[in-house]
Amino acid sequence: MGKVIAVCTSEKKGTEKRNVNEGNFIVDFGLEGDAHAGKWHRQVSLLSLEKFNAFNAKIEKGEEKVIPGAFGENLLVEGIHFASLPIGTEFQCNDVILRLTQIGKECHSHCEIFHRVGECIMPKQGVFTEVVKGGRIKVGDTMSILRNGYRAAVITLSDSGFYEGKKDISGTVLENELKSQGYEITNKIILPDEKERLKEEYIRICDENQADIIFTTGGTGLSPRDQTPEATLEIAERNVPGIAEAIRANSMLITNRAMFSRGVAVTRGKTLIINLPGSPKAVKECLDFVLPELWHALGILLEKENNCAGVKRN
Repeated sequence: MGKVIAVCTSEKKGTEKRNVNEGNFIVDFGLEGDAHAGKWHRQVSLLSLEKFNAFNAKIEKGEEKVIPGAFGENLLVEGIHFASLPIGTEFQCNDVILRLTQIGKECHSHCEIFHRVGECIMPKQGVFTEVVKGGRIKVGDTMSILRNGYRAAVITLSDSGFYEGKKDISGTVLENELKSQGYEITNKIILPDEKERLKEEYIRICDENQADIIFTTGGTGLSPRDQTPEATLEIAERNVPGIAEAIRANSMLITNRAMFSRGVAVTRGKTLIINLPGSPKAVKECLDFVLPELWHALGILLEKENNCAGVKRN
């Protein structure tokens, strides 16, 4: 879920936009009163507040900070990492629906902000959308991701959850985080820590093309009952060691006990499988780290993107 921090327009292309606090978004046109609106694929530009703030943090003390609209963004939004999402992702704010059409752009003639501070983050971090449904947006409104075009399955490995009905907190965290990033949840399953049963579910979901990605939670530790990595490797067609290595490396910055996690990442057919720990806190931490980059991996696996650029940046 995101929050609108600024609604910005400019009357002339190549100049910094200014926050006007509220705007009318017109179907297949853009933001009313903005010079970049029109019947093309870059009708409304968006930028993440987190990237905006990171840029300002690099400006030396005493120098003028960048203000909203300076990078040419129409909407500055907190809480959504736009550049990490795939083309076709849809966002909703009030009645307005925006569809992602382009990530970044090549700067042929540097904008005003580039000439002032020597750098602009819009070419890499800015995204462009078309207006699918019109309406009004104002500062303080919330924005959500409607869909990103990918399907996810969630499998929890827990003897107590399966046999005793213990509440599946980790699976719920996984489901909610994925939904917030626009994933369609096709399967949510609780299984006991039994290798053969997990293998059967993997094969069913992958071979019937029910999900583009499967996340598991639990069964990755050193207990004799922890068999998730073994089950995953036994049905795998290809290993993807970098994902599991990166998750452990990032988790080690939080707790040294991450060294005991044995989770793996693999593919079977056109489905990516990633093992996560069983702790709800660890699940959230791992997802915060891995989700922003997953769109590219899925795009490559499903042949929606190419290995080099991945997205059009014209």
